[in-house]
Amino acid sequence: MPVGGLVPRPTSENAADLVVRNAKIHTGDTRRPVAQAVAVRAGRVLAVGDDHDMADHVGPVTRVVDALGRRMVPGLNDSHLHVIRGGLNYVLELRWDGVRGLREGLAMLREQAARTPKGQWVRVVGGWSAEQFAEGRLPTVAELNAAAPDTPVFVLHLYQSAVLNRAALKAAGIARDTPDPQGGQIVRGRDGEPTGMLLAAPSALILYSTLAKAPALEGKDKKTSTRHFLRELNRFGLTSAIDAAGGFQNFPENYAAVVDLARAGQLTVRIAYHLFPQTAGQELADLTRWIETTRPGDGDEWLRLNGAGENLTWAAADFENFAQPRPELSPGYEREFEKAVRLLMENGWGFRLHATYDETIRRDLAVFERLATEGLFPAGNRWLFDHAETVTARSLDRIAALGGAVSVQNRLSFQGGAFVRRYGVGAAADAPPVRAMLERGLTVGAGTDATRVSTYNPWVALHWLVSGRTVGDLLLRPPSNLVDRDTALAMFTTAGAELTGEQGLKGILRAGFLGDFALLSEDYFTVPENEIPHIESLLTVVGGRIVYATGEYEGLDEELPPVSPVWSPVAHFGGYRSAEPALHGGVRQAEAIGEACGESGEHLRWRVSRDLARRPGDAGDAYGGGGFDACASF
Repeated sequence: MPVGGLVPRPTSENAADLVVRNAKIHTGDTRRPVAQAVAVRAGRVLAVGDDHDMADHVGPVTRVVDALGRRMVPGLNDSHLHVIRGGLNYVLELRWDGVRGLREGLAMLREQAARTPKGQWVRVVGGWSAEQFAEGRLPTVAELNAAAPDTPVFVLHLYQSAVLNRAALKAAGIARDTPDPQGGQIVRGRDGEPTGMLLAAPSALILYSTLAKAPALEGKDKKTSTRHFLRELNRFGLTSAIDAAGGFQNFPENYAAVVDLARAGQLTVRIAYHLFPQTAGQELADLTRWIETTRPGDGDEWLRLNGAGENLTWAAADFENFAQPRPELSPGYEREFEKAVRLLMENGWGFRLHATYDETIRRDLAVFERLATEGLFPAGNRWLFDHAETVTARSLDRIAALGGAVSVQNRLSFQGGAFVRRYGVGAAADAPPVRAMLERGLTVGAGTDATRVSTYNPWVALHWLVSGRTVGDLLLRPPSNLVDRDTALAMFTTAGAELTGEQGLKGILRAGFLGDFALLSEDYFTVPENEIPHIESLLTVVGGRIVYATGEYEGLDEELPPVSPVWSPVAHFGGYRSAEPALHGGVRQAEAIGEACGESGEHLRWRVSRDLARRPGDAGDAYGGGGFDACASF
């Protein structure tokens, strides 16, 4: 369509499928850092330039979109996202991502329990933290029982704990005589009965294994759920993700949904995935079978294998419940671990390793250095450590010498308070030492570790990178360990491409690269720092396809099938709960008073129900029968 003087030409050999003009484009390309317009044809960028440069690329069927002066960035790439597992469960989960108060979260839970059919669970699984709530606390078991007396409710809090109501304990088969699993604790009351609290002590397997007892999606609902999750990621400008696999994600059955969507041309996020041996004692056999079947890099620009991990052997994995002491890994795990690493390196496979603590990283590096004497490191295979919150300068030097990389996530956005309480503010200042990583020339990808710890909203992670603040506004990292906005964005674009060997294909906007980009609701480079988490995409394009569109562009994206099942929390509440940017001064003060009033009212009702206080207005009431209600007065 004609837009702002761009008149379609009757014929044009250089016609694009899509032109976006009148934008403030951050290309990420050092050759041409800024531009006004981009043209895409056959999935690739055809031209980047000023508006007048697009005239030759507008043909009779070219779609022309006016950006209205908004900021455009290359499509974001989450370097550590459990996108496959997240997609299979998305429509079953009640998301507290972005919810600012526990009262609101409990109201959502109560409403969802009322519509959830018998035999199904209400599950709140990651993406939130008590630190983000005005109340600053978890829900209690009593609150879950009151909200859902008969419907099983499972609420996961990070990799630390889970809260279950009575119905969920029964559905999960957790009773007085259920033994504590290794590394986990079933909290019990004075009578010996489970209270409803499960603790990772420090292993999160107790949390995962309990959640795995909830009903799963069947048939085509798995693909529908995945499509809606991918659309939700597109909402925030994500166009690529590196799937980190994870516990209870079995190959090939749990990968079937994304494979089928790729075959049908229905993926809207490009996925590079990893394979994670699931059974302790069988890891080498699994890796050997996979190596004989395929090779990393096989696939295409939409779906490709990127290597093994984030576990290679179970004994080598640490856990990151910062409310618990650091786990001591078993002595001698290196023997089987070395066999796994050797197998991968000799067969051209890359890998990634879950390693929270420097103590784990040092032991792993010692294995790599032994193999380096045989020429296996560095050998061109892509490998990296994930998380690395307490990695030291010496370990970073060793990683660089061995040709490794790092992927960091904003887990401390949600766990920062627990980390400070255990390790102190000094340790938190370097958790992880992002600037030290970059100064050594390491490739440092950024991600979220969604969906069971952090939210999948990448702008929350970008805010953490540039501000050092948690979702509760606790300042963790000083200016010496912060990065500027340009660098943080590169960690979410070009670095992710390097981790999958696609640096010549995506991550920047340049002719010949993939046509992946996002038009933002606010200008990331100029918006006040505390408003970065509230950025969303108004128009997300992957390979020239408009995969997400809202606001002035609503209706330009592809239609999705309706959410199924119909009682899904996503069908009623959606995913991430958008909020207005952080308020200041009198408005925020008034909100805080309102939140405090709500808490006071709930506390009073609790006391009255236990005969610990009289109702306002009762005879002998301290207010003389005035019936004072702080919330009503407010």
